[in-house]
Amino acid sequence: MCPVHAIAGNFLMTGSKAYLTYAKSLQVGTQSGIEECKHQFTWDRWNCPESAVQLKGLRTRETSFVHAISAAGVMFVLTRNCSMGDLDNCGCDVSRNGKIGQGWLWGGCSDNVDFGERISKQYVDAQESGQDSRAAVNLHNNQAGRLAVKATMKRICRCHGMSESCSVQTCWSQLSDFRGIGAYLKVKHSQAQKLDIDKKRKRAGNSAESRGALVDAFGSVPETELIYLEDSPDYCKRNISLGLYGTEGRECLQHGEGLTQWERRSCRRLCHECGLRVEERRAEVVTSCNCKFHWCCKVNCDDCSQVVVKHVCTRSAATEGHALRRRHRGPK
Repeated sequence: MCPVHAIAGNFLMTGSKAYLTYAKSLQVGTQSGIEECKHQFTWDRWNCPESAVQLKGLRTRETSFVHAISAAGVMFVLTRNCSMGDLDNCGCDVSRNGKIGQGWLWGGCSDNVDFGERISKQYVDAQESGQDSRAAVNLHNNQAGRLAVKATMKRICRCHGMSESCSVQTCWSQLSDFRGIGAYLKVKHSQAQKLDIDKKRKRAGNSAESRGALVDAFGSVPETELIYLEDSPDYCKRNISLGLYGTEGRECLQHGEGLTQWERRSCRRLCHECGLRVEERRAEVVTSCNCKFHWCCKVNCDDCSQVVVKHVCTRSAATEGHALRRRHRGPK
């Protein structure tokens, strides 16, 4: 279980009565974040596997994304549920209603992102109890995730006036769909900055010297950017201790309509650049088709077969033979 996902269990056991009100939103939000992580990295060497989501002590740009998207997911669901009236003592943000914009008027029911941000920060950030560099980086990335929700907000407007002349517009702020937030943070992941913290000062623990090293390292990094401490391991290779399974056996895309450039290059990225070859596998799939309803009351269907083609990363025979010879020779 992801440390962020453990929020619900921890607080339900020991938390305040107020937490019970938000428990379901926190669980759904965290799970939404992990599902979005899997979608965004479907065709990457690191594909947000369940085992890697546990983080296992890593402090890479990938774990920075996990923290950001999880915090964003919690904020997103809390904000949405608040605006829908599903939470007590919480509703639309009407703080700007009546104020004039550029040719339009604030009104309607704006999504209450300030509420979502406040509750997300209160419970998600509570998981980071330390004051070391790892905790500081995690808290920074949590906040970057929440700011992504705000950065992707949309202004929705409705026209008023005689015969829909739109002489007056009423506008309100609305959450973007979560897929858009995930795409925004995926770009931030590719632009993530590695922190260079003075190791000598960092070894001072929680002392003023150590905290000074953190302040210096964070000083030039905007809150909106993701940060990390360690370079990523080789995701081509299997590493069970880190919960990584490599790219052998992964599916990639070679053909198909509407593929993005990233998807079209997935076989090169997952297979060829990892020393693997692409193997085409065909399988016959039988499904129900040509179904007809007969009065009364049954449905008769035909069985239709279809050949499904998949492309999978596999080791070449030469590579397997080389690995076998090395095993027989023993370690060098």
